[in-house]
Amino acid sequence: MNTRPAARRSSGFTLIEVLVALGITALALMAGLQATGALSRNAERQTVSMLGQICAENELIALRLRRQLPDTGNRSVDCTQAGRLLQVEVSVRPTPNPNFRRVDARVLDQGSYVLQLSTVMGRQ
Repeated sequence: MNTRPAARRSSGFTLIEVLVALGITALALMAGLQATGALSRNAERQTVSMLGQICAENELIALRLRRQLPDTGNRSVDCTQAGRLLQVEVSVRPTPNPNFRRVDARVLDQGSYVLQLSTVMGRQ
């Protein structure tokens, strides 16, 4: 005969096991939150880049439509695309060949550069 009391078996989880599971879940949720934030920032940057490219191309096309060699110098133009105000800095510089000019269109969003498009324009 066994005089030892039977060991009690409890069904369920210990407090330590529950805390470990909660910690793992919290880490997974934090990683997912960071990934979502990175995707949002990347989508915003792509949107601003696309809108900036439209603004820069519009300025270069406007210069081409004048059908004359652009004057050298710098100017700044505001460009609103999709409700967002961007600034386009257009810089026209001479080249070694007097029949051509280098034109740079730099786009800024709230003072930080988004992109730059460059081309060479000649006499038409």
